[in-house]
Amino acid sequence: MKRDIHPAYRPVVYRDRAADFAFLTRSTATSDQTVEWTDGNTYPVLDVQISSASHPFWTGRQRLVDTEGRVEKFRAKYARHAR
Repeated sequence: MKRDIHPAYRPVVYRDRAADFAFLTRSTATSDQTVEWTDGNTYPVLDVQISSASHPFWTGRQRLVDTEGRVEKFRAKYARHAR
């Protein structure tokens, strides 16, 4: 690999404020904001809008949004074949 062409790969904290959840991982992402982590060290922090702690798929609060009645049409059409 060529030297000095790759971004720095360092520890970064990703924080989901909606779920009050944060995790420390390594990344090349940069940030001007920092946070003190539980180990006493200060790391750059990136705020994300959604994470596994707040995503409906992972939390089990998934909703089926059906504005045109497609699910009901499907169930009605294939209800007779479900036997």
